[in-house]
Amino acid sequence: MAYLNENYLKLQAGYLFPEIGRRVREFCEQNPDAATDVIRCGIGDVTEPLPAAAIAAMHTAVEELAHRETFRGYGHEQGYDFIRSKIAQHDFRNRGIEIADDEIFLSDGSKCDCGHILDILGSQNTIAITDPVYPVYVDTNVMAGHTGIGQPNGRYSGIVYLPCTAQNNFVAEPPREHADLVYLCFPNNPTGAVASREELTRWVDYAHEHDALLLYDAAYEAYISDPAIPHSIFEIDGALECAIEFRSFSKTGGFTGVRCGFTVMPKVLTAQTKDGRSLPLHPLWHRRWSTKANSVSYPVQRGAEALYSEEGRAQVRTLIAHYMGNAAILGDAARDAGLVVYGGRNAPYIWVRTPGELTSWQMFDRMLNDLHVVITPGSGFGSCGEGYFRISTFNTRENAIEVARRLGTLR
Repeated sequence: MAYLNENYLKLQAGYLFPEIGRRVREFCEQNPDAATDVIRCGIGDVTEPLPAAAIAAMHTAVEELAHRETFRGYGHEQGYDFIRSKIAQHDFRNRGIEIADDEIFLSDGSKCDCGHILDILGSQNTIAITDPVYPVYVDTNVMAGHTGIGQPNGRYSGIVYLPCTAQNNFVAEPPREHADLVYLCFPNNPTGAVASREELTRWVDYAHEHDALLLYDAAYEAYISDPAIPHSIFEIDGALECAIEFRSFSKTGGFTGVRCGFTVMPKVLTAQTKDGRSLPLHPLWHRRWSTKANSVSYPVQRGAEALYSEEGRAQVRTLIAHYMGNAAILGDAARDAGLVVYGGRNAPYIWVRTPGELTSWQMFDRMLNDLHVVITPGSGFGSCGEGYFRISTFNTRENAIEVARRLGTLR
């Protein structure tokens, strides 16, 4: 008899975005005439082609694999030196942050790493998670057995929830109680909020006071335009000793289908054993990768490297400007429709309060049925997301303009 991991049975619903997909498919089947009219602003998937620099580099890499003289087999489990050195230099050392090349670990995306990191962290940790939040942080801890059972309000016992509301500008304050692991995401998914240097400093101070570890998701840092807003947790003094940072090329280079991201694991970072020893996490994370994976394919790493070239950086800026242009169009249209709008300034997501007494899923149904527009119900991100919905600005300009027009007809 094979026994299953019963922690999966604690999950209270299907993963948010497949559930949205199921409901949209059902609507299209029941309303075939409207199916081609549906515009998806739900899942944060990109629409624009890959930057030309990445395409050229990937073509060259594939051609190399076609010849014995230039063929490559297994690469380094952390990623090739050529890409790790570019990341460490351009994303960190150029900003005055001393990150070594070998503190960078390439992967197939930050979403995966946010789950994989639990491989090297103990089940006895007290976990603090913001609410609303990207569902991966909660669900992977449930799957790993780090929580209790689900509650009627959708929360799980064993997690310290950190409310993010309009009153605190959707930036949680450090809790009064102790936590060992804290998940932070800025620019935030789903609210589009950003954290100031002062707010992040309070979190770093909390981590040092409580010997806590900050798991910092910076997948959308390239969308920050305000020079006062930090792009990395490591811009804060003391963060190297208490934080791990996750990054992604999905929304900067359009790599959602290509798959590439990375984790920054400082060598000075430590965690405790049950017998009180303080040991570095870097060698454990390296062992995890060398045992369970062989990094990312060579052509993909060459494509990611090309994003750091002069032309690649310019093309990335063009992509970001396109999506942030959509954010301005959609945000203005939602405000003109009388809706209360947050985000969309330094992040590619718009967070909107549902009108009247509508729940998040009721608003989802209304947008789909009346406007043929797919949004993401805020309650899917946690109980504090109830009464809100998220609009993704990852779309064509034509679709953004059309959605804006439809919002103008919202009653």
